[in-house]
Amino acid sequence: MNVAEGRRVRRTPPPELVGIAAQFPGGAVSQIDGTQISDPDGYVPPEAIVGAWVVGPDGKLTGEFVENPRHGPVQDDFSKLTEPDHWLGWLSDEPAVLVRDAVAKSLEKQAPGAVVEWMKVTHAPAFLTGGVPRGEPDADGKSRVLVVRAAVAVPFALSVRTPDSRREVLWGAFSWVAVRLDRPHERRDRTWLDLWITPERAEELLRERVYTVGTAHEDESSPIG
Repeated sequence: MNVAEGRRVRRTPPPELVGIAAQFPGGAVSQIDGTQISDPDGYVPPEAIVGAWVVGPDGKLTGEFVENPRHGPVQDDFSKLTEPDHWLGWLSDEPAVLVRDAVAKSLEKQAPGAVVEWMKVTHAPAFLTGGVPRGEPDADGKSRVLVVRAAVAVPFALSVRTPDSRREVLWGAFSWVAVRLDRPHERRDRTWLDLWITPERAEELLRERVYTVGTAHEDESSPIG
């Protein structure tokens, strides 16, 4: 969190933070809400940060605590998917809903009864679109393109709770490839849920996968439902 954005109060710092503070002279040490996040070394959503303890230039806690105004229940955030000026009509009119539902179903298949509590798009997605010329160029010399295949890789972090009430924060990328968009009755879609991979690796895989769906060697694709 930005220590300049919250209300500052004086408190007695927890003694266990003394050693950690020494590693961040002139900085701050965040306090994580343990009821929402069990692993502070993993992905921590902004809402799960209670605030930050200010560290002096000597590496000692000053006793000043900056409250995080965003602290509270963690919310979904798909803004990085929906805000870019990129056509996602091949997915649906509500791509965020479709992606979240698809990820939830994938996890539920692996762990029956698992429920996604929240999901955030953590980095800009990778988009791929392929098309063929359609008709002759217009009077301005511009050619129309018929989109025949499209794909997206969505970097994410999410919290999933299993039937035994165990919570786990996962991160990775969810990828979706659709082909034969020019022939709706022959359309084929395939999705992948890859855990613990970087956005860069997800984009590399997407460039490979976009040409495998709908081929003679691809037998796991199916019409969109």
